[in-house]
Amino acid sequence: MSQIMENPKGGCVLAGINSVLGAIDRVCPVYHSGPGCCMQTTAADQGQSGHKNSCFVSGVSIPSSNMLEKEVVFGGVSKLRTTIQGAVDIIDADAYFVLTGCTAGIIGDDIESVTSEFADKGVPVYPIVTPGFAGDSNLGYETVWHTFIDRVIEKDVPKDDKLVNIFGIVPYHDPFWSGALEEIDRILSKLGLKVNTFFTKHQGIETIRKSSAAALNIIINPWLFKAPAEKFEKKFNVPYIRVPGLFTGATDTSEFVRQVADALNLDKDLVESVINEEEDYVYNYLAQAIGVVSWKRFAVVADANNAVGITRYLANDFSFTPVLVIVSEPIFRPEDKERIIARINDLEYARPPKVLFLTDQYEINKAIREEENEITLLVGSSNEREIALEKDIQFITGAFPMNERLVFNRTYAGYRGSLTFTEDIYDNL
Repeated sequence: MSQIMENPKGGCVLAGINSVLGAIDRVCPVYHSGPGCCMQTTAADQGQSGHKNSCFVSGVSIPSSNMLEKEVVFGGVSKLRTTIQGAVDIIDADAYFVLTGCTAGIIGDDIESVTSEFADKGVPVYPIVTPGFAGDSNLGYETVWHTFIDRVIEKDVPKDDKLVNIFGIVPYHDPFWSGALEEIDRILSKLGLKVNTFFTKHQGIETIRKSSAAALNIIINPWLFKAPAEKFEKKFNVPYIRVPGLFTGATDTSEFVRQVADALNLDKDLVESVINEEEDYVYNYLAQAIGVVSWKRFAVVADANNAVGITRYLANDFSFTPVLVIVSEPIFRPEDKERIIARINDLEYARPPKVLFLTDQYEINKAIREEENEITLLVGSSNEREIALEKDIQFITGAFPMNERLVFNRTYAGYRGSLTFTEDIYDNL
């Protein structure tokens, strides 16, 4: 290897696929891989996401062909067939997805022919032919949706002009994913919309099958899901909008509400009434805490989605001064980096912070250690706690990986999530 990365944040593409499938109600992954892949890929994302795991099938409970030397030499198709049959016999799932590990990908086992045998018998078994070495967890999220679009989602479903699909918030790769989706669902429901979050409310494979009925796809992420969104629109005639970062606080959340309302031509009086009610709720609480927290110069280390939202909230809504923002996930397209930087720099009055794209923990620590401007608040992952202690900086764990908190439906997103975030700042003075 020409390069070694210290403490990568997340796992391989298989870990991302596992996390997405594990968050969908009554869906069973089936691994065609070597021993250990189930546990290791679960640990890479779910295991570092606030100690919350899939409650249907996860970890060492996932069916696996456990390929050994014999399968590498002679092929593992026969063993995969018996593994799928065993899963169907024992696990009462609504759908089964066969995933290829690196071993199966290298030797080229034909998993599509095996899954088609079950599909021909009416068993909902689908192949996902993307070996673990193909990319990281974020690619896993997109890979699953490509499979859904190609093989699962139905065409010619009657349209519902009040139905929207939410994309861009990756289960487990964002420790607050459940709470974020619940808050988004709560807000949009007040506008009279029906919301497919896909990962909450026990929504399962049937919700995914009928998702082509939606009037709008909403991507809440500054860079993820470009190709699946375009494919979804072309195949099912569902347009999409992109929200360039997970919104935190009244300013950005109200902007999000108006963006959705404009795309769907919703009643403006209803929209402004909802915004006024939500903003009043938030500002009434914030007014009770004036003077409790002193001015801070802050840094953020997080995935792009949360880095945008946290930075803009602290700068725009809370008048803190942004010093350094480190986007800690691999982003390769220049236009994506430009969009992220533009969103972070588009502040109401604060001077734009330094924005870096770093995935290596050594480089992240070095950037914080060598920052010439004083930092008095650091929002990051469990990996940044050590450098915060070294620099004697107030620290809040607010990003993936998160190892020292139990997270159910907590969130920093939206109107009410911003109050939770503010409480955390107060709680850690």
